[in-house]
Order: sequence, then C-alpha cells, then structure tokens
Amino acid sequence: MTIYPRSIQAVFEKKLRPNKVLMLIGPRRVGKTAFIRNYISQWKQEETLVLNGEDVLDAALVQERSVANYTRLLSGKKLLVIDEAQHIPEVGLILKLIVDSIDGIHVIASGSSAFDLHQQVGEPLVGRKSTLFLFPLAQMEFKQLEDYKTTIEKREERLIFGGYPELSKYPDWKDKEDYLYEIMNDYLLKDILMVDGIKNSDKLYSLLRLIAFQIGKEVSLEELGKQLGMSKNTVERYLDMLSKVFVVYRISGFSRNLRKEIVKNSRWYFYDNGVRNTLIQNFNRLNLRTDVGELWENYLTAERLKFQSYTQLHCNNYFWRTYDQQELDWVEEEGEKLRSFEFKYSLNKTPRVPGAWAKAYPDASFEVIHQGNYLDWIGG
Repeated sequence: MTIYPRSIQAVFEKKLRPNKVLMLIGPRRVGKTAFIRNYISQWKQEETLVLNGEDVLDAALVQERSVANYTRLLSGKKLLVIDEAQHIPEVGLILKLIVDSIDGIHVIASGSSAFDLHQQVGEPLVGRKSTLFLFPLAQMEFKQLEDYKTTIEKREERLIFGGYPELSKYPDWKDKEDYLYEIMNDYLLKDILMVDGIKNSDKLYSLLRLIAFQIGKEVSLEELGKQLGMSKNTVERYLDMLSKVFVVYRISGFSRNLRKEIVKNSRWYFYDNGVRNTLIQNFNRLNLRTDVGELWENYLTAERLKFQSYTQLHCNNYFWRTYDQQELDWVEEEGEKLRSFEFKYSLNKTPRVPGAWAKAYPDASFEVIHQGNYLDWIGG
C-alpha cells in the first residue's frame, strides 16, 4: 500500500502546543491513526503515552478524575495521545483537568465521530483546544508521489472511486468496488447508527441515495420528507448527523439581500465521490455515465474543502442562483472579497459571468474551473 505524505502535517505541528488539546477528527479509515503513529515516531518513546478509547483497560486509566492520578500516569511524559477519544465518558472534563494540571503536557485526541467528540469536549475545553480535520486523500497529497501524466491518467479513477487511502493497494477495479461497499456498510454508517434515536437504517440509506442523485441541485427538506415518509425535522436531524460524521456537507445559497436571489434551500455534497457512487451502485466508466457533470462538481467541491482546510484558507462557501435561473456553482466569501466559480467538465464554450451577478457584485472575481486548470484550484 502506497503511503502518501499528508498535507495536514505542517499545520498539525504548528497547532500542537503545551497544555492545549489538539483534536484530529474525520471519517473512519482515512488514516488518522497512521498519521498520528508516524508523527509520534519523532518523539522519544519514553516521553509518550498512547491510549485507545475503545480499549477498556486504556479507558480505565483516565477514569479517576484527579490530579494525583494524572500526575502518576503522565510522570515523565511530554505527549499524551488518545485515539478514538469519543468512546471515553466525560473525556472533555478529563482532558481539561490534564492540560490544567500537568505542566508542559501536549495532548492529541482523535476520533471518527465529530458528533460525539465535539459534544463531549466542546464546553469543557473552551480556549484549550484546536481542531483539525483529516479527509480522504486529496489531490494535493497524491501529487507528492506522482507526476502530471499520472495525475491525468488517474483522474477518471478518482472521480469514480474517491480517495480512501487503502484503495491504493487494490489494482483491480472490482476489488476497489468491494472495498467501498465494506467502508459504507461497516464503518461510515456505523457512527450514525450508534447515535441514540437512529433506529431505521433503511430510511437513512434511502435519504443518502436521494441526496446522491441531487448533486448540484437545491434540496428541499419538505420534498425529501414526503418521499421518505418522514417529517421535515427528522430529515434535518438525519442530515445534520450525517454531516457530523463526515458523510455529506451542506452549501447554502449566497445573498446580500438582492430580491431575486434564492437562499431558502441548500445543496448537499459528499466528502468522497467513492461513497456517493457506492450509494447509487454505479462504478461505470465515465463514457458510460450520464452524471459526469455531477461527479465533476462533487469532486471539485470536496477537493476545494480539503485545500481550504489544509492551507488554513478561511472563507465561507456558497452557491448562487436567482429565480430567473442565473446561477454560479461556487462562491467564496473571504472578508470583503468575493470569488465566484463555474464548473465545466467539457469546455465546449467559455461561460460568461451571469449578468445579475456582475451587476450586483461588480468587484467579485469570476473563473471557470475545467479540466485544463482544475489542478491549480485544488492545489494539485
């Protein structure tokens, strides 16, 4: 299996500070544990303590919430790592006491479920933590070990199978499919189904399939509810939880109060194209598909999110559309700056900036992202 350098490395090292907790969260099987193991190999073994929240004995070591216990446990240690930290009850309070009482200790807490981890550590660790996200492999990571020719040759494969690290050890197309089915059934939905109140896995799966067929389109929660026989509130709750375990993410409509702009509905995308294609059970090559535009749009938005996260580019992301069907696929708002983008897989003719957008936001930039320039946009 190919080991790719992770683009999070530099910011990870910068954010890891004494008497602070660095939270590393992301979907299952994206390489969080491997990344941490590689990082801590730089530290002296006798100065590190690594615990696994899923291990009953490891979890028991931190259950006695006292300064005396943590002083004994961390004697001579400079780095504490807790993997799968969300499985430890009251882990936020535990980590708070550790960073407040053990001078100079560095703490890394990783987890596959943002829902559990954020809920448990959020309030106790206000002002004491930084949070970083690890995603499936990004093109900016693939480029570290491949040349431009290989990148172009691999583009179709990445549009179809996505970027889970272990895919690199399966050269056969069918083996890649089988691996993604395993990911979906055994890992990605495991987190959400463990959350109290999520009893109907069939409805959850059906909801994800509906979202998968609506890439690049506004999604009405009311309409989803009618199709699934669920209330709008239940649909909203399911989607919120799915976003917190890194299956899908939401993009809102952009508006600065222009009356013709649509902001009511949202668009939903998948963090990984492979997960999306697994849900609709379609791994056909691009020349046999009718959804290449949707694959391209989902791929670009997910890769841009990774690029923003790993380079610490802080901006708000939107789509834009008016009631008379003028639209833009992607809008970034960085302070007072506005950048707008249109996605085209096949560039038969160069799209022009929509008139209503140019009139309302004359200072905004506009660019078409296509096969000839997309690598610059996603850092690849």
